[in-house]
Amino acid sequence: MAVSASRPFEGLTVVALEQAVAAPFATSRLADGGARVIKIERPAGDFARGYDDVAKGQASYFVWLNRGKESLVVDLATPAGKETLRALLAQADVVVQNLKPGALDRLGFGPTTLRRTWPRLIVCSISGYGEDGPLASRKAYDLLVQAESGLASITGGPESTARVGISIVDIATGETCYSAILEALIARSVTGHGADIRVSMFDVMADWLTVPLLNHEGGKSPKRLGLAHPSIAPYGVFRTKDGKDLLISIQSDREWAKFAEIFLGQPEVAKDERFATNVMRVRNRPETDAMVAAAFARLDKPEAEAELIRADVAFASVNDMAALSAHPHLRRVTVGSPAGPVSFPAPAPIFVGEERRYGPVPAIGEHGPLRPATSAEKRS
Repeated sequence: MAVSASRPFEGLTVVALEQAVAAPFATSRLADGGARVIKIERPAGDFARGYDDVAKGQASYFVWLNRGKESLVVDLATPAGKETLRALLAQADVVVQNLKPGALDRLGFGPTTLRRTWPRLIVCSISGYGEDGPLASRKAYDLLVQAESGLASITGGPESTARVGISIVDIATGETCYSAILEALIARSVTGHGADIRVSMFDVMADWLTVPLLNHEGGKSPKRLGLAHPSIAPYGVFRTKDGKDLLISIQSDREWAKFAEIFLGQPEVAKDERFATNVMRVRNRPETDAMVAAAFARLDKPEAEAELIRADVAFASVNDMAALSAHPHLRRVTVGSPAGPVSFPAPAPIFVGEERRYGPVPAIGEHGPLRPATSAEKRS
């Protein structure tokens, strides 16, 4: 099959020694792009298959992140299983793995060994805390790293810490791995050499936490503000007269001046030294927010939205999952699964003029014995 903009990985083979979320996220994107992704599962299957049963009796995480893959059950503790894996690796372009720390090395397939045996192979290994250091051997899951990295300390309201409502560490790690693999594929097309990529969940989250960390180290340690921005005001939720919540964002002093004139009906506050600049509005946040809240309390939601549009202010409704399910901007894809078609949000990239196809979710071991790649599938 010819390579296209929407399926640039046609002919690439990916061996996925994966479970849970982070690695499956990365390989799902490779599968979306046309790669043949061979998912190695233990006889009981990826444990993410049992996380819940809301997608026609199947786990939502598994359905979301394993579309378009082949499932091959391999017992890596046996000589036959190791031989099967060795045969798979011999035809692979990319290996992605997030097994327990050191597990692949103990099986004789550590990244260094793989790269020495197959120099063109791109190996991406995911860990919790990296290859060395006091926590290197520790198991790591999304919420644990949210806590360990400090993310939970800046999430939630003033009364307590909270988890981000999705598996943000896993997803961020999967995206990071995906982008690193793409870089390695580009480099290999030039140099002919593969890569040994190591990504730790902690490193990913620390990178994403750069701004709050620098604020802390600069003497302005961030506080938990719920749905408010720690360094911009007004940027938060306000309630209308009819009890509806709207979140607004004022990004500049120019926007503030227009908002003050049109929405607040108080053009003079744009020149008041307590509110004229964002730094001062943040410093005087209680007074700033009280002024804005009073204006919202005079208007029903449709009236408030009309005035916000007239003032050219960015705003959003504070929705829940029911609202997302019916949202006019929600794009969906439908994929096959062992229990029938499942619909869920479409991946964000749109390739104009080229419709992207999404493969079905596999049953455990559905693709049975090893099928070698065909000449059309395998390219250098």
